[in-house]
Amino acid sequence: MGKDKGRKAAAKEAKQSAATEQHVEEKGTTPRLEEMFRKHIIKQMMERFNYSNVMQVPRMEKISVNVGVGQATQDAKLLDVVAKDLETIIGQKPVRTNAKKAISNFKLREGLPIGVRVTLRRKRMYEFMDRFINIAVPRIRDFRGFSDKSFDGRGNYTVGIKEHIIFPEIDVDKVTKVFGMDISFVTTALTDQEAYELLKFFGLPFVKRQETIEQPKTTQS
Repeated sequence: MGKDKGRKAAAKEAKQSAATEQHVEEKGTTPRLEEMFRKHIIKQMMERFNYSNVMQVPRMEKISVNVGVGQATQDAKLLDVVAKDLETIIGQKPVRTNAKKAISNFKLREGLPIGVRVTLRRKRMYEFMDRFINIAVPRIRDFRGFSDKSFDGRGNYTVGIKEHIIFPEIDVDKVTKVFGMDISFVTTALTDQEAYELLKFFGLPFVKRQETIEQPKTTQS
């Protein structure tokens, strides 16, 4: 009985702590993109798709950032370097990801740490998205826009970044390992078209679509 009471008390304390952290996180200034969504994007999406109810408008749910560090199988310290830089960029401590199965050719053992990931929600999600779109992306060399072919069929979009040094939080002179990352924008959209329009309204720069207009067929008499 004593152990059960202790577990319940610990669970209650953890729940209250999580609620407090969420409350603190949501206090203060509203992120610019969140405010833009409420004031402008909702209206634009309703006009674009003729929604009858504001609750039908897709929203950003979370952003997941994943970094694979294959060389960590030979040098475990690389994972620490990557994790530190990613935390500097994101402002949140990353979680290590482990190999799900062993591959002898790559000297990979099941359970071996081979990467790091971070999941962002609410305020931090909007703040990261703003910095990514308006500060980091313009620093990508020879950038011509993101492909619109990387949606997953369920309203989510993933973009690959080759160099993490595009983020201004990183001091290039102190970088010992340049790495890439996959950034996934998870939305509540039911279709890829809705997710595409939502992300475009947020300012994510896609490659301009070259739409061809079919000429009406003529019949010869």
